[in-house]
Amino acid sequence: MSTLRILGTALVLTLSAPLTLSARASDPEPVVTPVMLKDLADLPGKEMLMLTVEYPPGAVEHIHRHDAYAFVYVLEGTIVEQVRGGKEVTLTPGQTFYEGPGDVHTVGRNASMTKPAKFVVVLVKKIGVDAVLPAE
Repeated sequence: MSTLRILGTALVLTLSAPLTLSARASDPEPVVTPVMLKDLADLPGKEMLMLTVEYPPGAVEHIHRHDAYAFVYVLEGTIVEQVRGGKEVTLTPGQTFYEGPGDVHTVGRNASMTKPAKFVVVLVKKIGVDAVLPAE
């Protein structure tokens, strides 16, 4: 995998950040860090993108979608997640969450106003499609 491709993905995520970040300018913003990007040879046209996401205390995301299979694994802290039509869930270290390509991510926030939270996201998506998209 090329360094240029990873840097390009980081740039896309940075430019997409206003779509997924805090509801108000004063709210703390999630920190998204690309970890790995890999074409999936057995799934033509698909790639895997691995990210870490850090929610500072009180961080809240805007409604968004991924157009991907998204697998979340909580490393530290407590996060609250929900997709449209699903139940809101509170997750702690070692717990997981799933979003499908048609899901709209309606809730994403740190459950704590005093402690950070961190999780890993693995996305299986179409090559070249932005990782974060506006909800329709």
